[in-house]
Amino acid sequence: MTDVPFSEGLFPEDNRHEPIRPRAGDPVVLPGPTMGSMTDQICANALRRRAFLWWYILIAPFVLGTAILIAAITWLFYAGIGIWGVSWPVMWGYALIGYVWWIAIASGGTFISALFYLCAVEWRASLNRLAETMTLFAAACAGIYPILHLGRPWLFYWLFPYWNVMTIWPQFRSPLLWDFFAIFTYVTTSIFFWYFGLIPDFASMRDRATSRGKQTFYGVLALGFRGSERQWRHYHPTYGIMAAIMAPLVVSVHSIVGLDFAGGATLGWHETQFPPFFVFGALLSGFAMVLLWAIPLRRLLGLESYITGHHLDVLCKLLLVSSICIGYSYMMEAFMAFYSGDEADKINFMAKVSGSSLAWIYWSTIAFNVTLPQLLWFRRCRLNQTLVFIVSLLVIFGMWCERYTIVVMSLRRSHLPSAWGTFVPTIWDWATLWGTVGLFASGVLIAIRFVPAISMAEMRGLIQSREKEEQRA
Repeated sequence: MTDVPFSEGLFPEDNRHEPIRPRAGDPVVLPGPTMGSMTDQICANALRRRAFLWWYILIAPFVLGTAILIAAITWLFYAGIGIWGVSWPVMWGYALIGYVWWIAIASGGTFISALFYLCAVEWRASLNRLAETMTLFAAACAGIYPILHLGRPWLFYWLFPYWNVMTIWPQFRSPLLWDFFAIFTYVTTSIFFWYFGLIPDFASMRDRATSRGKQTFYGVLALGFRGSERQWRHYHPTYGIMAAIMAPLVVSVHSIVGLDFAGGATLGWHETQFPPFFVFGALLSGFAMVLLWAIPLRRLLGLESYITGHHLDVLCKLLLVSSICIGYSYMMEAFMAFYSGDEADKINFMAKVSGSSLAWIYWSTIAFNVTLPQLLWFRRCRLNQTLVFIVSLLVIFGMWCERYTIVVMSLRRSHLPSAWGTFVPTIWDWATLWGTVGLFASGVLIAIRFVPAISMAEMRGLIQSREKEEQRA
C-alpha cells in the first residue's frame, strides 16, 4: 500500500473506490498496510490543513446543540431549577436520568480501553483511542447534571472535604458526596490515561508535521518523547499500571452509582442487585456507543483496514452478552417485586408494566435492550453494518428509557397514595438533554480532527507481528 495524498473533499482519495465490507474471518489488520503507510495515513487525517467536508456537515448540528446547552445553563443560573419539570414527589428528573445515562456510556468505554489491555486483546488497538475519547466527553456530560441540580451550582466546591471557617465537613453519608468523589476520581484518571496513551502518537505527529506551529504544538504534547529504548522501557510498565488502576476503578465508580439508588428507601430502588445491574448497563451502553462511532468512522476516515469484520463481530458478541446479563437483571427486578411481599412494591411494578400511560417506556426498555440485540446471535447480522448501527442506536435509547423507568416511575409512586404525583418535562429539560448530546458529539468530532483516531504505537506492534509471521511462513 503506497502513500497517497489526501484531498480536501469528502473522503480520502484512496478510499473513493468501493468500500471494504467486513467479512467473516477478517484478521485484526487486513493485509496490505505497512507500519510506515499506516502511520502516514493516520497522521495525515489529523495534520491535514482543512477537515473533510463530512466533518463540517456532522459537527454543525452538534455545535448548535452545545450552544443550546450553554443557553439553558445560563437561564438556569438566572431562574433556578424551577425551570425544570421537577416537583414533589419527583424531585429528581432529567438531571439524575442524564447523569446515570452518561456515566454508563463513559464506563463502557473504559472497559474496552483498560480491561482488555490487561487481557492482551489484540483487536483493542484499533478501538481504544475512540473508547477513551468517548469516555472523557461522556464523563464531562455526566458531571454537569449533579452540579446544576444543587440549586446553587456556583457553590459546588462545598462538596470538597476542605476545612472551612465553620469547621463543617460534608455529609459523608450522602450519595451526592459519593457521586462527587466517584466522578472527580474517574474523570481525573481518565484524562491521564487518555493523554499518556497519546504521547508516542504525538511524537509521530510532531515528526511528520510540516508547519512550525504544528511541530511546536505536538512537540509540547509529546513531552520530549523520542522513542528510545529507555523511554519505551519506562512507558510500557507505567501504562500497564494505569490500566490496572482504571479497570477496577470503572467497576467501583458505576457500583457507587448503583449504591446511590440502593441506599434509598424508595420503591424500586432499595435492591441489592443494583451495583452489578448498573455495571451490566454500563457494558451494554458502552459497547453500543463504540459501535455507533466505529461503523461510520471506519468509512469516513478510511480505516477499513484497521477496523475490520473481526472488530464488529467481537463487539457485537460482547453487546449480546451484556444484553443477556441486563435481561437477567430485569427478570430479577420483576421476581423481587412479587417475592418480597411488599404490596406497594408490587403495585409500583404493575404500574410500570401496564397500569400507566408511561408503560410504553418500560416495554421500550425491554424491546431495545433485551429483545432487539438477540439478532446478533447470527453472524450475518453481526457483519451487517447498517443493522448493527441501528441496533446500537436503539440500545442507547433503550438505556435512556431504563433510566427514566428507574428514576421517574419509581419516585412518582411512593408508599403513600396521597403522595403520588407525576413528572412533566419542560422545554428546558429537553434543551439540557439534547445540549449534552451536542457537547458529547462535538467533543468527540473535534478530538478525532486533531488527534490520531487509532493508537499508532500499538498498531505498529500488530503489523510488525503479522510481518514476522509472514516471513516465517
